Amino acid sequence: MVEKEALARYEFRRKLEELSSHSGRATELISLYIPPTRQIHEVVSYLRNEYSQSSNIKSKSTRKNVMAAIESIMNRLKAFKRPPENGMVFFVGHTAIAGDQTDMVSHIIEPPDKINTFLYRCDSSFYLEPLEDMLAERDVYGLLVIDRSEATIGFLRGKRIITVKNVQSLVPSKHGRGGQSQRRFERLIEIAAHEFFKKVGDLANDSFLEEKDLKGILVGGPGSTKVFFMERDYLHHELKKKVVDSFDTGYTDEYGLKELTEKARERLSGIELMKEKNLLKRFIDEIRKPDGGLAVYGEEEVLNALKLGAIDTLLVSEAMRKRRIKVSCQRCGYLEEKTTSEEHVTSEDCPNCQSSLNVMENSDIIEELIKVAETYGTNVELISSDSEEGEMFLRAFGGLGGVTRYRVEMT
Repeated sequence: MVEKEALARYEFRRKLEELSSHSGRATELISLYIPPTRQIHEVVSYLRNEYSQSSNIKSKSTRKNVMAAIESIMNRLKAFKRPPENGMVFFVGHTAIAGDQTDMVSHIIEPPDKINTFLYRCDSSFYLEPLEDMLAERDVYGLLVIDRSEATIGFLRGKRIITVKNVQSLVPSKHGRGGQSQRRFERLIEIAAHEFFKKVGDLANDSFLEEKDLKGILVGGPGSTKVFFMERDYLHHELKKKVVDSFDTGYTDEYGLKELTEKARERLSGIELMKEKNLLKRFIDEIRKPDGGLAVYGEEEVLNALKLGAIDTLLVSEAMRKRRIKVSCQRCGYLEEKTTSEEHVTSEDCPNCQSSLNVMENSDIIEELIKVAETYGTNVELISSDSEEGEMFLRAFGGLGGVTRYRVEMT
């Protein structure tokens, strides 16, 4: 079974993608954000005033379309006594289609998080920024790898590793001089090291303290330098409390951040990135077995195994954009089901009689696969393309694969 939160998040993202694709010929698209504390009669009163003001719009077609959109929203508000728990958002207006034609679209969204501000906007595109912010990853970890030659600061944001800053040091290496000269040189080295650590600490403090969703900090690097850095006061005292652990890494550059997240796998096993890495590792390990193991990939193979009830865990890339359509010909009765990319869901000619085919059904393939999986109690895992592993899964396997309960022979 797919986690309800993950599915809801996917559906919410897809809805925002659909809304972002709409554009108006002028400022004819209305975005209306209604917080849960706003009274419906207050909203209606506000819209009546906007309706009156829109009568002054010079363009006849724009004036007509804007007034029609406002009227549509007021009519739909009659069905509500009060806003939902998190509020609601209306997206209504005339979008441009072929030629000079427009088409009226109307969407009501109940967002996953609470809306705090009432907002009305009329523009050539829908205003989505407040909703897009709700998709921002909540699990954020600070990353720091350091030795005496360099340091790199970054974030593990959900499933993405983001590099913030790489700092090269000017700390000289030790030399073989003896006596007073050696002691004086060693003091200079320690002073240079202190200045370098202080610079890294200031950069880390600036980066990590600004992140309100910071859950913890991971520190890595070769040898004892990382421990020395943590034990001194280079990090802000509030950040020192958030250090999860330190880990030995061979690198202190951008690759070192990736190595650090790998070393911290067990400590962070609950977050999505590590969950995805483990799922895809299991999938790849099965494929590498001489007999093909318990793995299937490719749309036809996966669908067949799914309908047999053989798949234990279905892996689907969130970035896969395909539709399952059913087309028919009214003239000769030709019927076909097929999978196609979103941009190619268009009317085609019948291969038998060359008449235009009608699209009878059109559904998101991910949603279709989830429905079939639920029938057989199959676990569904939505894989992002933010990580290297997720991107490889999409590119190499089309974003679709599964680990089976038993060996499935494909004909």
